Amino acid sequence: MTDRRDFLKLVAGAGAASLAAACNWDGGDVLRPKLLALSRVNDWVGENILFSPTRLARTYDAAERSRTFPTYFISPAMPFLKDPGAWRLRVDGLVQQRLLLSLGDLMRMPRVSYTVKHHCVEGWTALATWHGVPVSTIVARCQPLATARYIRFTSFDSDYFNGWDLASALHPQTILAYGMNDHALSPGHGAPLRLYSPTKLGYKLTKYLVSMTFTDKRPGGYWEDQGYPWFGGI
Repeated sequence: MTDRRDFLKLVAGAGAASLAAACNWDGGDVLRPKLLALSRVNDWVGENILFSPTRLARTYDAAERSRTFPTYFISPAMPFLKDPGAWRLRVDGLVQQRLLLSLGDLMRMPRVSYTVKHHCVEGWTALATWHGVPVSTIVARCQPLATARYIRFTSFDSDYFNGWDLASALHPQTILAYGMNDHALSPGHGAPLRLYSPTKLGYKLTKYLVSMTFTDKRPGGYWEDQGYPWFGGI
């Protein structure tokens, strides 16, 4: 059940479309088209006007990290791998070179670490340090075809997924994170690998990652298909 405080947070965080989805109501035949149209306008503005490939989110000192950082997943129980050693990240779709990467493969690539503020659509924020490999490194290795404009990030959390535009994925702060706060990523935060960027709202940051698929058609997303803004930028 959503109380008044949650309503206000959702209105501030993601607008009317997100509010309707969070309340498990799609607006009906009268409001639904208006909500979807509003979401498309928000996405266009975010992707074409507000987004900058060179604008960086503020970073913080590690000493400022939050003491608590809520976990989230959509499965009935916390997702985890029975055999972590068998896990691989599959990179496919419109690419010249398909990849199948182990966690060890990723950890041998150039590493990025930063302490940034996480923004949840529900209204809370938290500071944490993330460690991982830039998505741009993976892109350089798989060599997307000229027709590839989007990436679908897929999870083993009940097939949760997100679609990203290629420009956002190539932002210097967009990483595949395998560590958090100087430790390996925990199951509660998406182990063994999750997508992370301080320029996006939390629901865009796919946890429990298993694949990256390059496509010429814009993928939807678990929450996006229920009315949340597709771009999800901050």
